[in-house]
Formats: sequence, C-alpha cells, structure tokens
Amino acid sequence: MVVIVGAGPAGLATSACLNLLCIPNVVLEREDCSASLRKKRSYDRLKLHLAKRFCQLPHMPFPSDAPTFMPRNGFIEYLDNYASHFSVDPLYNRVVESASFEEHSGKWLVIAKHMLSNGVEEYVGRFLVVATGENSEGYVPEIMGLDRGRSCILINMRVAKSCGRDVLVVGCGNSGMEIAYDLSNWGARASIVARNPVHVLTKEMVQLGMTLLKYIPVDFVDYIVLMLSKWNHGHLCEYGLRRPTKRPFYLKKETGRSPTIDVRMMGKIKAGQIQVLPSIEKVTGGRFEFQNRKVNQFDVVVFATGYKSPVRKWLKDGTSLFNEDGMPKKRTPDHWKGENGLYCAGFARGGLLGILNDAKNIADDICKVLAEKGD
Repeated sequence: MVVIVGAGPAGLATSACLNLLCIPNVVLEREDCSASLRKKRSYDRLKLHLAKRFCQLPHMPFPSDAPTFMPRNGFIEYLDNYASHFSVDPLYNRVVESASFEEHSGKWLVIAKHMLSNGVEEYVGRFLVVATGENSEGYVPEIMGLDRGRSCILINMRVAKSCGRDVLVVGCGNSGMEIAYDLSNWGARASIVARNPVHVLTKEMVQLGMTLLKYIPVDFVDYIVLMLSKWNHGHLCEYGLRRPTKRPFYLKKETGRSPTIDVRMMGKIKAGQIQVLPSIEKVTGGRFEFQNRKVNQFDVVVFATGYKSPVRKWLKDGTSLFNEDGMPKKRTPDHWKGENGLYCAGFARGGLLGILNDAKNIADDICKVLAEKGD
C-alpha cells in the first residue's frame, strides 16, 4: 500500500494516478475537506494566475468552456470533480504525528491522530508520499515588539470587509497585492509592506512568457516580458517598489518565487490610494516603525508573507529527500524521489504544472518498482 499525506491538489493527483494503475493507496488529511488551502484560507476573488492549460491535473483537462483564468469556486469544483472521477476518497481529520521507516519490515509506519475521536491510528505502507506541499503552514516573520497574541493579526486568510479602518498588509506577492486591492475597494485605508524586490506583470504577460518558453530560451523570454512590464508600469521605484536584479522567469526557475500579477493594484498605488511602505523595523505599543523612519498605527494587520513546510516535524526518516527547511534537497526535475520508497509531490516550486509531473513520475516509479519485484 502507498500512504499519501495531504489531500491538496498534489495528494489528489498522486492518488488518482495510482488508482489508474490499480495500486492501493490511502490519503490522510488533517482538515475536514480536501484542498483546504483553497476552500478555507483563500480570498473570494482569487483566480489562477496562469492559464488553465498550465493548471490542470493529470488525465483530466479543464472543460473547453471554462474561463482561461479559473476563478476560485470554479477551481474548487474542478478539484472535487477530479477526486470523484478518479475515486479518490481521503480520510479526513487525521493529523500525522510521525512517519518512520521500519528497517526490519522495509515499510513505513505512519502514526496519525483522529481529531474527532482522539484515537491514534497506524498506517503501514511500502511507499510514503509527502503531499503536504510548500504551502502548509503560515509564516509570520520575526519583528521586534510584535505581539502575536493580539487579535489584529491575520495570516493569509479571507479578510472581512474593513470599511474606514487602517489596514496594513505585510507582503507584496500575489496574495498581499490582491488582499490590499480588495480592502481598498471595500473602503479601508490600505497600506502594503514591500519587504523584497518584486516583478509586477499582467496575466497576459505571464501567459505570453509561458508560451514562449516552449520555443525560445528563458533569457530571451525574460527580456521580452521585462520590456513589456517596464512599458506598462514604468519605473516601480517611484512608487516604493523595487525590481529584482534577476529576471522574472529565471527567478521562478531558480528560486520558485513567482512574479506578482497586477490586478489593477498598480493603478491604486500610482493614484496614492494605497501606500507602499518598506520593511517594519519594530512595533512599540501598537505603533509600527518602518525602515524609512515613518511611524503609523493600524487597526488590522494582515500577514501575506507566505508559508513554510513543517515536514521535518513529523517525518523521522526523511533526510534522504528533505533538508532542514522541509524542502527537497535535490533540484527539479530530480527532487521528487528519496530512499526506501519515500517520495514528495507538490514541492517542485512549479505550481500546478509541477504537481502534474510529480504525480505522474511517482505513480510510474512505484509501478516500476512493484513490477521489478514481481508484486
């Protein structure tokens, strides 16, 4: 049996590929639903930032009449239909507490707590697939004086309408930009912290770049896309934003960091409706001091600062595959396979397209191993 930890797109895709090969598997999910990140922790206006052909899971394309950029609800419906079509039936409310490789049996022992009954369950598998992905646990940076117990702190979740309130969004990635844009539309006085340099592109630029990458080298693609961005947005430094020294698609390939998609946010920044601030130096009694020495107070602080992988907290024998940060030691495309039947899906820093490739590779490799051993 194959034990899969995580019922997000990576876990669903891996289970579906195994089911097509008639390989028994079980999917363990800590939440009470699949794809919980998108169902519970994403904002309503979220759309996939890449065209649908780059976001489908294995063996099931999006319907031909689906919009090019899938909205949140449409993608959730697609995932639910995908699980039903391929008979993927996760076990929910199972929090994996440990997973270890048993030398004497040559199998993985996974200990999970059933959150509804408080019972402890054991699962034994010849193969273990870590499909918790890169976006498993919200990350809040260390800031001097920040009181993490205060109710004003939110992490990458749907934001209530905040008409007339002063709101600080920390992080200028896709989530941060879209949340700040929504808050401004709802009447909030929104500011955004741009801690790091960022490429700001339109969806059309990203789609063009993804298409061109099939035919020409990344350096040429980056040159074209960056020129379009400069023509469209001008000099970002005038508005408190900095472009990275490395170009957008090269940066995505090397570090996994995606460019930020402009959802008409730049128009609000240029009009002065949303203020861009540098990194937070410290917090004193609810007053936020920034690197430029400005001091402000806010009613709500939203941390859109990304996620981290907690894999190493529960995976006891994963050093062949994961580093101390819970990310694969090897670079793509060799990142997905470790030793003793250990695999990972959704850690390629390649989005949904990376998940598609991971799931296929893992299922094919497990099938090959079983065939070689006559199982």
